[in-house]
Amino acid sequence: MDAITHPVGLADIEEAAERIKNRVRRTPCLRTRFIREPLRKGPTMLKLECLQVTGAFKVRGANNAILQLSDEARTRGVVTASGGNHGIAVAYAAHASGCAATIYLPKNSPADKAERYRGWGAEVVIEGVGWDEAQDAALARAERDGLSYIHPFADPAVIAGQGTIGREMLKQSPEIDVIVAGIGGGGLIAGIALAAKAMKPEIRVIGVEPVGAPTLKNSIVTGAVVALDTVESAANTLAPRRSAQINLDIIRDLVDDIVLVSDDEMRRACQWLWFEMGQAVELAGGAAVAAIQTGRISASDDQTVAAVVCGNGTAGVV
Repeated sequence: MDAITHPVGLADIEEAAERIKNRVRRTPCLRTRFIREPLRKGPTMLKLECLQVTGAFKVRGANNAILQLSDEARTRGVVTASGGNHGIAVAYAAHASGCAATIYLPKNSPADKAERYRGWGAEVVIEGVGWDEAQDAALARAERDGLSYIHPFADPAVIAGQGTIGREMLKQSPEIDVIVAGIGGGGLIAGIALAAKAMKPEIRVIGVEPVGAPTLKNSIVTGAVVALDTVESAANTLAPRRSAQINLDIIRDLVDDIVLVSDDEMRRACQWLWFEMGQAVELAGGAAVAAIQTGRISASDDQTVAAVVCGNGTAGVV
């Protein structure tokens, strides 16, 4: 059977790494040693994207997308919809590129997000109960004013930017056998899987979703992009009602499994990250650690498992 071709490849991820190298941090990939409560018997690592610029991995994809716009497009400005970290990333990337940014924020987002967007010079518009409604409004604004819409996950440039995490992890620690990462819309896990499988075909990539928002798991089961009727998770950055075809295609082809964790399990993981590793992370940031901590990741004791800690915050700790 012929190999499946995706719109993003390792060459795109390599180019993204070069393009954004002066805009993002090379975050550490640490072994979980010198602790009281190990996550598992075998070697375990944490990719601390919570130490990234603006506090989350999203700056990789946002910068890669904006840096590829024409001068004319940057002059007109960019717009996006975000419930959290993507909006901050776009605001930062636009500020660094000297272009205007407008962020549509749903009403269910944390109150401090809007102030962080404005801190990077972005215009903030509160619209809709959830992300999907905010996105509809942002797309309408893009069409009306000729702005470039920066999608949080269904954009090849964004996926390639997020893929630099997988590339970076295997350059830092080529012994990694399993990568575990949270899934929201699917941009992060898609990018990581594209990079990791190209660099080390035998590696396993496992995605993690909330029990109350199994968007991609349901889509994999049904074989098509599905929209959830309801979302029942406080980890709003992991809980869009639907993903997109580009993400589903990559995940179906390259992600080995998707496991589910509860909000309480993510909170316990966040508390573990604080007390054992000194890292304050948002609820979604604890998803990959929760999957390991609860034993939902199958790996032998001689295999190295690495979790992506995707964003900082205090909601998961207190």
